[in-house]
Formats: sequence, C-alpha cells, structure tokens
Amino acid sequence: MSPPEGCNVKRKAGHFGLTSGWVEPRAGAWHQGGYEEAFAMLSRSGLAAVAAVLLVAGNPARAMVCMEKSMTLDEVVDTIAAQKGCESAIKVFQDCQLTASGDVQLGAAVEKKCEADFMPGLNMARKQAYQREMRVCDRKYRNKSGTMYLSFTAFCRAEVARRYSR
Repeated sequence: MSPPEGCNVKRKAGHFGLTSGWVEPRAGAWHQGGYEEAFAMLSRSGLAAVAAVLLVAGNPARAMVCMEKSMTLDEVVDTIAAQKGCESAIKVFQDCQLTASGDVQLGAAVEKKCEADFMPGLNMARKQAYQREMRVCDRKYRNKSGTMYLSFTAFCRAEVARRYSR
C-alpha cells in the first residue's frame, strides 16, 4: 500500500492518524510514544483494577459449604475438634474436604483427635511404627506438584491415625 499522491512518505514525530484521507500504518510506532502512552494508561488502570479485586477477594476467611451449612476453615477445624471420637472426626473431614492445601489443616485436626485415643497407651515400638507410617505418607506425594497432593497426604496421614485409633 502506498500513500496517495502528494502525501509525505516519511512520518513526522508524534504524527499518527489521517493524512489526506489515508490511514498511515501504525507498525513500528512504539518508539514514537503513541503506544507507550496508551500502554502506560492501560497498565495504570489495570493495576488499579487488580488492586481492587485483591482487596475484595483477599479475605483469608473464605467460607465453604460443609455439613449443609457455610463454614470457614477454622470453624471446620473447631467442629472436628469437638467430635466425640476419631471416626466422627474422619467423617467431618471427608464431608468438608477441599481437595487442596486447606485439607492439611483439617487433616492435622483429625490426627490430633485420633491420637488422643491411642497415643498415651502406645509402647515405644508401636510409637515408632506409627511415626514410620506417617513418614511414608509424607514421602508418597513429595515429588508431585499441585495442592491436591497436599490433600492426598493429609488424608493418608488421617487414615493412619484412624487405623491406630481402632
């Protein structure tokens, strides 16, 4: 495409747009300031929008539906701790699972609940066997990436605690 007759072929600094009814191509205009100004303006508005979203969504106490009601992670942990025994704690854990890193906190609450049933009566050999099985769970998914593997580890550890509790 060539410019209409009588139009200057060389662009003037800062000149964009129409010249005698012909639209000049804007390729290569980055160095002339036109796109830089527009990009700076868009990036400032984009940063402001991202900041606003983070302020609204950055609340760490997110609710989840668990046991047919909306609960925060801390409330689920408290519910697990309030259970009468290991089996009911595991049931709450299964009902409220996130299949993400939040399950680590829930699983730890289940472990604590179940360990209260058996830990005081364990001899040294059984205690070491328990700790060895927990380490197996920790190693099982250690080379996997993704938060679901943290959840799998938490469930594995909770199941070991459940077996010992029985």
